[in-house]
Amino acid sequence: MFDTHCHLNFDAFKNKIDEVLIQAKTSGVDYILIPGTDIVSSRKAVEIAGEHEGVYAAVGIHPHHIYEFQISNFKFQINLEELEQSLKNDRVVAVGEVGIDRHSYGKTKYSDYEVDEKFIDLQKELFKKQLDLAIKYDKSLIIHNREAKEDVLKILKEKWDPKLEGKTVFHCCEPDGELLKFAVEHKIYIGVDGDITYSKEKQSFIKKIPLDQLVLETDAPFLLPEPLRTQKKYPNTPSNLLLIGKFIADIIKVDFDKLTKITVENSLRLFNLDFNHVKGGIFA
Repeated sequence: MFDTHCHLNFDAFKNKIDEVLIQAKTSGVDYILIPGTDIVSSRKAVEIAGEHEGVYAAVGIHPHHIYEFQISNFKFQINLEELEQSLKNDRVVAVGEVGIDRHSYGKTKYSDYEVDEKFIDLQKELFKKQLDLAIKYDKSLIIHNREAKEDVLKILKEKWDPKLEGKTVFHCCEPDGELLKFAVEHKIYIGVDGDITYSKEKQSFIKKIPLDQLVLETDAPFLLPEPLRTQKKYPNTPSNLLLIGKFIADIIKVDFDKLTKITVENSLRLFNLDFNHVKGGIFA
């Protein structure tokens, strides 16, 4: 299996990465993509990918972290030079996770955090700049969208480039018909996570997703699938992709081995990875 979105670069896995990767391999997870959410986590993603076979990195600034570029109370200066340099590393296969987020978070490290139109405008500027980097360096694109469908689609329609076709994914895609329609028309993959095991909306939505556009994610250490969620067995880990895959196979009535084969092939195409080069996966 291929976990296309796993934050091994987060503190939840500090000093545990080797152990977590062994568990993942035992559970049938051969490949993992680690997305960045800010400069530090992007740097860490590249570092981990460089040390482990079958593990790849994406670099990017999550929309919530636009505050990293604040230089005064009223001024922001977006400098993506370090990310751009990272894109020259062959272990970095994507820009992400990037996008727009209108959700109001109860817990944040930013003292002046407020979801207002100024904040959203800055997110849009950041998203556009990172989208341009994906096109410039011919990298895949991992899109974060939370309660901001109209904003995300408007930017994608304005700046879409054929290079992004078949190399873009809606991470943890919201169960929305308009998003799916755009995805089908532009050959965008749909990422499905552990919340499929408890969200009735997503259970209905997944039946509409073309199998050749489906990829699997854990979003570890978040989105713990059932029954582990009820049991509060945090953090989520890439080994739990097995639970997610089996649940999906059951709900869409597809043989699990067939689902695994198709979603791995989809994931390799998504990240423009050579099938023969990556054969064997983690610890090959």
